Amino acid sequence: MKATYKKYILNFKRPSGTSRGVMTEKETWFLLLEENGKTGIGECGLLRGLSIDDRPDYEEKLQWVCENIHLGKDKLWYALLEFPSIQFGVEMAFLSLQAKSPFELFPSDFTQSKDSILINGLVWMGEEVFMKQQIEEKLAEGFTCIKLKIGAIDFEKELGLLRFIRQHFDAKTIEIRVDANGAFTSNEALNKLNQLSEFELHSIEQPIQKNNTDKMSELCKTTPFPIALDEELIGVFNYEDKAMLLDAIQPHYIILKPSFIGGIKGSLEWIELAEKRNVGWWITSALESNVGLNAIAQFTYTLNNKMPQGLGTGGLYTNNFDCPLEIKNGQLFYSKDRNWEFKL
Repeated sequence: MKATYKKYILNFKRPSGTSRGVMTEKETWFLLLEENGKTGIGECGLLRGLSIDDRPDYEEKLQWVCENIHLGKDKLWYALLEFPSIQFGVEMAFLSLQAKSPFELFPSDFTQSKDSILINGLVWMGEEVFMKQQIEEKLAEGFTCIKLKIGAIDFEKELGLLRFIRQHFDAKTIEIRVDANGAFTSNEALNKLNQLSEFELHSIEQPIQKNNTDKMSELCKTTPFPIALDEELIGVFNYEDKAMLLDAIQPHYIILKPSFIGGIKGSLEWIELAEKRNVGWWITSALESNVGLNAIAQFTYTLNNKMPQGLGTGGLYTNNFDCPLEIKNGQLFYSKDRNWEFKL
């Protein structure tokens, strides 16, 4: 088996804002396996500034993987504990190599175009007018669940945007999730949650910065509506540590980004621990190209979670790869009549 890797820069169609700033491009890496005339493709979805494996020896580790690919998927996964995006890339590449088609990793009714995945519509941070425009677009496109990133503009303006949605759609018609990306301080968080509760929100992701376990635990006990952990899961590698975190904070939901938490195996560990504790969960992509998004979507479908998932990021880039993934009426479809075009 021969293994190589290649870097690829994805360019955003328009600058995309988070509470950490505005992104115009996104770096990703592909792991390519070749054996007996077949090719396997895996995406290592690194997100600079957020991924735990954003470190100087990242490319060196990819080179090491290529030199040690003979170890196989399972041994490599354990050897790469501190490189979750590479763990996922390795899992994806091996599944791709073994598949009939390099992009049909989990054959199902989803890949046969017989079923779809309910997803949320993502509204990016930006000026009030831009955010309102996005909200109107998502509603017009038939989404029944909208996720707003908050914490970057004036809080009163953000409340105004939520008020705008609720003036037109009640909580039974449109589910609203908000993601603060840790933007609130510990002292102000509960007050802000109380103000947000007026709008009957489904949940809020990561209201305060990670690693404030005691404060987050307190918030989860006193919040007027559910809290979901997101960044909090990043960098928790061991099964026992994952269990300890969930027991300490007792969140209502956890959000799983395979590229950040050890790919398929890492996600399944979190799910097992969450379900034992009656903690809800859903899966979200982390700005991967359509290659990584495809793998996450197919994996997600096999888990039979009927909540809206966070898989609507495929249309963000000017130079993404053409693929069968398609969004219609707030759902993700795999359209068999559309082909893959993967060229690096």
